[in-house]
Amino acid sequence: MRIYEELFIVKPDTPEEEIDQFIEQMKSVVTAASGSVDKAEKWGKRRLAYRVDKYREGVYVLFQFNAAPETVKEFERRLRVSDLVIKFLTVRIDQTLKCLDKRKKERDKRAHRKATAAPAPAQPSVSQQMLGERGAPGEPAPAAE
Repeated sequence: MRIYEELFIVKPDTPEEEIDQFIEQMKSVVTAASGSVDKAEKWGKRRLAYRVDKYREGVYVLFQFNAAPETVKEFERRLRVSDLVIKFLTVRIDQTLKCLDKRKKERDKRAHRKATAAPAPAQPSVSQQMLGERGAPGEPAPAAE
């Protein structure tokens, strides 16, 4: 099973009950195909970046679910034929999550190596290096033997 995010925009003049009913219908599509819905969020009415058909606003809905690729095809088909949906976008996010998890593990390994490594000997500051053995002005010179 793969993890997908589906964001779709519903027409702004659609009643809330109809949107809720459509969301439940889409949940049943995923669960009927032995998938699972992790998250179904209704973001509410927002302004679109550009006009789609005759609409400047839309109700955004985000789905996150685990399913097989065939289920995603059916999900998209239903969104395409629905009169309520203006636009939709499907993104497979399990690859992204794997990459992020891998980076986190590598970062933790580096941090662990740095913590266990012996601390380096203290190096003299730049001013001490420039002054060499003489010391800073105003300080007593080192005793000669």
